Amino acid sequence: MSRKLSIGIVGLPNVGKSTLFNLITKQQALAANYPFATIDPNVGVVNVPDERLKVLTDLSKSKKTIPAIVEFYDIAGLVKGANEGAGLGNKFLSHIRETQAIVIVLRAFENSDIVHVENSVDAKRDLEILITELILKDLDTVDKRLGSLEKEARTGDKSIQKNLEILKTVKARLEKGETVEDLGEEEIIKELQLLASKKHVYLINGSEDDLKPELKELLEKRGGHYLVVDLNEAENVDSLIRKAYETLNLISFFTTGEDETRAWTITRGALAPQAAGEIHTDFEHKFIRAEVVPYDKLKEAGSWSGAKQKGWMSLEGKEYQVQDGDVMVIRHG
Repeated sequence: MSRKLSIGIVGLPNVGKSTLFNLITKQQALAANYPFATIDPNVGVVNVPDERLKVLTDLSKSKKTIPAIVEFYDIAGLVKGANEGAGLGNKFLSHIRETQAIVIVLRAFENSDIVHVENSVDAKRDLEILITELILKDLDTVDKRLGSLEKEARTGDKSIQKNLEILKTVKARLEKGETVEDLGEEEIIKELQLLASKKHVYLINGSEDDLKPELKELLEKRGGHYLVVDLNEAENVDSLIRKAYETLNLISFFTTGEDETRAWTITRGALAPQAAGEIHTDFEHKFIRAEVVPYDKLKEAGSWSGAKQKGWMSLEGKEYQVQDGDVMVIRHG
């Protein structure tokens, strides 16, 4: 099953979250192309835009085209005190835990007809409220786990000791108001699904003129992955999906044939067996080799056999690092 990219849409009430979600749901993927669980009313499923798919479909005369997809979770507006259950607090925060990344929507536009929950438009303040709520919830989670780890560490188990040290580092950073995205790959943090360990994309709802210097400075300090969009004028969510891919370090590879042409999502740097595992879990363990033609070369050759004749197909083993746009045939036991 292909890796699904899931993004939680987070923000204070009346900042443009629903407008963004409406843009997304207008572009929902066809149910027939959606290989995952039942879609809740607050989940929008969108095809990842990729013009290479059509070229490959035409080239292979495929019966079906299956793009990669993104799930967007529309999460109830967050308010101060959400970490203690204010508003829909705890329900809201548990929904974020299930996503890979968070898009934080910040309102930068002025409009007296649209009431702001804090009674004034100040995107920098709103961002600080949101980050604080995520961090406070995580501190609660970390404190509970630290209590049990400290007891378990008395056994002298080195892995428990390591987890204890990681969580002490995490706690110290959270207490300083820092997120811990760089530690997101640690097993203990994956297990706890810490909110502050998730990658963030900031969507500024407004125009470039609305982006105040102090907000820009704070965004750059927090990682700099942001885009400015007037959601009332935005035609689509393509730029947001591209930004999410960039932030999460994701790339696409392809399989193509008469039956279907399909895009698969992997993390940049993944090796060929891991890519094969996205197609089917058995393929990772039984991987023998991959036949690989870069997309540009396949397009130029006009066919797989043409690319082979020109010497553009390579046979790659278990150490091959898959590149964005690779078209692959997996050989497995």
